[in-house]
Amino acid sequence: MDKDKIQLTSSEIGTLWGEYVNGTMIDAVNRYMFTIIEDESIKAIFADALATFEKQKNQMVTFLKNEGFPVPVGFSEADINKGAKRLFSDTFCLNYLHIMTLHGMTGHITALGVAVRKDLRDFYDSCDNDGKRMYHQTIELLLEKGSFQRDPLFYPAKHPEFIVSKDFTDGIFGKARSLSATEIISISFNVKKNIMAKTLSIAFSQVAHSKEVRKFLTESEKTADQQIQTFSKIMHEDNLPVPTSWEAEVTTSTDAPFSDKLMMYHTGFLFQAAQVYHGTGLASAMRTDLIATYETIILKNLMVTKKWFDIMEKNNWLEQPPLAPNRKELANDNQ
Repeated sequence: MDKDKIQLTSSEIGTLWGEYVNGTMIDAVNRYMFTIIEDESIKAIFADALATFEKQKNQMVTFLKNEGFPVPVGFSEADINKGAKRLFSDTFCLNYLHIMTLHGMTGHITALGVAVRKDLRDFYDSCDNDGKRMYHQTIELLLEKGSFQRDPLFYPAKHPEFIVSKDFTDGIFGKARSLSATEIISISFNVKKNIMAKTLSIAFSQVAHSKEVRKFLTESEKTADQQIQTFSKIMHEDNLPVPTSWEAEVTTSTDAPFSDKLMMYHTGFLFQAAQVYHGTGLASAMRTDLIATYETIILKNLMVTKKWFDIMEKNNWLEQPPLAPNRKELANDNQ
């Protein structure tokens, strides 16, 4: 039996569908950024990213069509205004590509984790390799340009130590201990992701056409800022540095480079992706105040996502993924 002829599972179809929609969204942003970037070294990396995704997109289309599934609409040239004025600096564009590459790598590994058929596993292997190549390229260029923001540095202890007191978990009743290196992983990561969400919300709110969309984006900017301040306060209490913001990398242009649909979808994508990172932070937190902080932020993001869904559904902007067959409806149709 030809193993490549085995029917793809629901999970395998789901990952292809999600990777296609999210990939075309990021590709649309990259296409616009490619037209405004002046730095040739940054432009070269974006050219690589565009060519890489074009190859991946064609393969995803082939997989879906061979299984008889319609190719998602996703995002296309119709969602880009390439003649729009510059909205972002070259530095922000490079940071954007780096952060989106991290999201892409997470998506590829998740997809590989549910892929069984060999041709699909090989595909996600190649996607992961592409992502790792892009990750190294963006970091090297950010370091070269002095724009990469490192996490806080620690001084090594003389010997390994063990937890000897229940006070280790205290953060609400009494003085909290210093942050551990494992806790800082998620805190620093979440600060950086919120800085990206805040910056994009500011930029998108300047150029969105719909009043409703502009209002939502302004609110999402405030939500991201509140979360940045919350995590930054925790870091500052231990005299640890926090990443700097990127608001200055957004111009004053009010000329929309993207459709309202794309800007809304992108904002929702970032808030939904953040839930994964907040959940990881919650799982690794061993201080009660950190646990409470993550729980509060997760609930707040759920509220933001609900507003986002209502606007997307109202405007018919939210594409429906493949659904399991409704057996009750099928049975009723035969009566």
